[in-house]
Amino acid sequence: MSRVSEFRDLPKIELHTHLEGSAPPAFIRGLAREKNIDISGIFDAQGNYTFRDFDHFLKVYDAACTTLQSPQDFHRLTLAVLEETASHGVIYMESFLSPDFCGGGDLVAWRDYLAAMEAAAAEGQAKFGITMRGIITAIRHLGPDQSRNTARVAAETAGDFITGFGLAGAEMMGRPGDYTWAFDAAREAGLQLTAHAGEWGGPDMVAETIRDLKVSRIGHGINAINDLALVDQLAENGTVLEVCPGSNVVLQAVTDWNAHPIARLRDRGVKVTVSTDDPPYFLTTMSDEYDALARYFGWGPDDFADLNRTALDAAFCDAKTKAKLATRLEQQ
Repeated sequence: MSRVSEFRDLPKIELHTHLEGSAPPAFIRGLAREKNIDISGIFDAQGNYTFRDFDHFLKVYDAACTTLQSPQDFHRLTLAVLEETASHGVIYMESFLSPDFCGGGDLVAWRDYLAAMEAAAAEGQAKFGITMRGIITAIRHLGPDQSRNTARVAAETAGDFITGFGLAGAEMMGRPGDYTWAFDAAREAGLQLTAHAGEWGGPDMVAETIRDLKVSRIGHGINAINDLALVDQLAENGTVLEVCPGSNVVLQAVTDWNAHPIARLRDRGVKVTVSTDDPPYFLTTMSDEYDALARYFGWGPDDFADLNRTALDAAFCDAKTKAKLATRLEQQ
């Protein structure tokens, strides 16, 4: 039996979301109408996003992003996402932000977009009680050269709001070592590091990402389970996995919830966290994720408390913010 409503008010820490991918479909349709953009083909009869597979998902995602054309659009988007996310008990979220979608990666334009998102984050914290931090993210399938530009933009705008640097997109394009320059530059700028790996690639992709990019967190990382020596290395080194089970199931990175390795990874000592990735695309929320974990793996209050402690420890925010969040987690 579903217990989604039971989990809604439980305070949660979420580390792996894509801002554009968190846009409610009704919000995107509204922008499309305002701008006379025809993207009707990316929605099903019920008004939800629709796609066939991961490659088609990327195309639908890009089509939805064509409606986001100005800093004001991103201000509105950020507020809409924060309101929806907070309604499921999330008190802290990190979101991947792509300068490539915000002025084409131009630093001057990016500063305007960033100011709009940061203002919306402050407004969202005041209205909805949710704290947000941004992780500037290079898009892997745009290539290493573009990732260097993204890293420069990240280095120039690192601060209290932009606290991390990451890599997302089509995982099987190139190898992690191709993006070393970008990650070195981001590290030198004081940004904390994460990268998507092991969602579609095998354990070797996870191992190379850790070795070549020197990240503290891995986005997804679920295919590490196919190399138990690597799993033990992740546990020993304290590498944190940003696991998004609902996303993995919908995109068929795993066959179904029963086959998902999150419980096996955690039982072997790996630090796992839970996030929604691109929630409206996968018809999920953090409440739904907790409900599924309870139904399929029997996880209860102690397990969820442990997940949130792990996520808070791994969060890309300062000690003062973590202390405030810890107090809120302890109140439940």
